[in-house]
Amino acid sequence: MSTSLDQFASSVRNLSATGNFEKLNELCNKSKDLLSKNYGQLDDILQTFDLQEHSLGILTILVCKAALDGAKDDEALLHLIEDFIAGCSSEQVKSALDNYNSLIHSYTNFLVLKKQAIRGIIHLQKAITKIRLHQSQLTFIHADLCQLCILAKCFKPALKFLDVEINSIAKDAGPSEVKYFLLYYYYGGMIYASLKNWDRSLYFFEVALTTPSMAISMIMVEAYKKYILVSLILDGKFPSLPKYTSSIITRFSKNFSSPYKNLATAYATHDSNEVSNVIQKYSATFNADNNMGLVKQCLVSLHKKNIQKLTKTFLTLSLNDMADRVQLSSAKEAEFYVLKMIEDGEIFASINQKDGMVVFLDNPEKFNSAKVFRKLEDEMKTCIALDENLRKMNHEIAINPKYLHKIRVEPE
Repeated sequence: MSTSLDQFASSVRNLSATGNFEKLNELCNKSKDLLSKNYGQLDDILQTFDLQEHSLGILTILVCKAALDGAKDDEALLHLIEDFIAGCSSEQVKSALDNYNSLIHSYTNFLVLKKQAIRGIIHLQKAITKIRLHQSQLTFIHADLCQLCILAKCFKPALKFLDVEINSIAKDAGPSEVKYFLLYYYYGGMIYASLKNWDRSLYFFEVALTTPSMAISMIMVEAYKKYILVSLILDGKFPSLPKYTSSIITRFSKNFSSPYKNLATAYATHDSNEVSNVIQKYSATFNADNNMGLVKQCLVSLHKKNIQKLTKTFLTLSLNDMADRVQLSSAKEAEFYVLKMIEDGEIFASINQKDGMVVFLDNPEKFNSAKVFRKLEDEMKTCIALDENLRKMNHEIAINPKYLHKIRVEPE
């Protein structure tokens, strides 16, 4: 081992022992070139470090190894990263979030390229809990977990994080990390859409779309397309952009959303044949955008909304008549929709199998049960907690030196 590498290893051990992690992180960052040039000896250095005591030194070496050509095919490196995630010192890696995030991003990319997304889910869960200060804090590796869950079609692990309302974001992030903020909400919207939690999906796409920006991002573009589709499914109409949306999104939205706006226009006619024609016309675009699944859900939601309109007009209706009015192919298909909507609580009705008649009923919920009161109590607690967080954030801003400098009025 060269003298320079010996000095690096010795400095890591000494600074780790004194607990001066900030200075140690500076040393590690300055030593990256040295480590990269001596990559053949990095495994020897790793053997001299303890995982808990020298986490920052090991982290820096792993970052350098992950940047080498062919790293994605190094199975031993993947195991080293997984062992590091499981056993590293949370206190130490929190002082080097830039390197930690970089390592996790590399690990995620390796698994994506190797088509082993499901392998990394449990490790990404551990990686997040290592560095977040509390459950409501968003880190810049949340997006990596969501990406792996989408590719593995295993959404439950991500929901443990997505279902928690975010009220703070990890600090000390570089400019490149902004991408992972957008990706978290974009991937989150996709996961909720896959689970047909349309309300939550719309919220996530809206956050990705309305994040303050001076330049348009392709993530925002794709979020806007899905935002339109989910809005049609949920509300049955083309969505208006919130007032706080960046002007650049408002200006350029027409350039990339024409097929989706045409679909929304057809949807507004409540004519399923018209919607089907638009879907057929722009099928190549919808498939290229990987949005055909959502587009088909728009047609399904139109059928459901047309059935719901019938409940306001008729007390009873035959399945054949319903199929004609809603433009379904047969009474059998109409029955399928009615049964599914009853199961999901979207309508209240019963079907007489003898004569094929549907009887529409009133909502039996009187909103006076213990379950309703518990839900109301939970919502009130959420609002109180949100108010407390807003007060705390307002106080932090009020005493922030940068904010005070900006609003300070210079004496004449």
